Amino acid sequence: FEDRPLAPLGAPPAVRVLGRDVWHVFELRQQIGIVSSNLHGRFVAGHSSGAITGEDAVVSGFFATQGVLLYVSVTEQMREQARAALARVEASHLADKTLDEMSTGEARRVLIARALVQRPRVLVLDEPTTGLDVVARHRFLETVRTVAHEGTTIVLITHHVEEIIPEIDQVVLLDKGRVIAQGGKREMLNSERLSALFGAAVSVTNDRGYYYAHG
Repeated sequence: FEDRPLAPLGAPPAVRVLGRDVWHVFELRQQIGIVSSNLHGRFVAGHSSGAITGEDAVVSGFFATQGVLLYVSVTEQMREQARAALARVEASHLADKTLDEMSTGEARRVLIARALVQRPRVLVLDEPTTGLDVVARHRFLETVRTVAHEGTTIVLITHHVEEIIPEIDQVVLLDKGRVIAQGGKREMLNSERLSALFGAAVSVTNDRGYYYAHG
């Protein structure tokens, strides 16, 4: 199960992930954790065995499944690591609660614990604050900041400039799926760049490491 991006015959690799252009898929899964609102929806809906508890959702990160399936063997060490991951994001109290009973913010923290259970090198957050209210969004982003300070690389995909946490220092601007600019945060998040990106006048302010765009 090796996976690699395609490139013309004889050409250099089209993409490298963590310095390599060829990965065994299951090995790569251990290196990258993913949280998205889409994944959230699938977990909250449950699966054939019913609603999923917070701890089982985190344990499923070992198998890249949406819940603990009947045919997998879950060890006590896995459960210990799952409980440690929940504690890491201050969600231990959610271990026995099912995701369909949790608030959106609570469930999103459980999914961060799931993504971190194998101590990945990279955490990918794909529009992770969708559906969160202002308070829940702040708490979620503070959790992400803690993870970043612990040494995990954060890749954040967002439409909202104010969600780019201070710990992120490189920004890629996309338009219709294409990269139009990339570089340091100060160079990318300014009025000139964002006005060109959105095709309208945009002013940008910076408050304690957070950037805000105003139309």
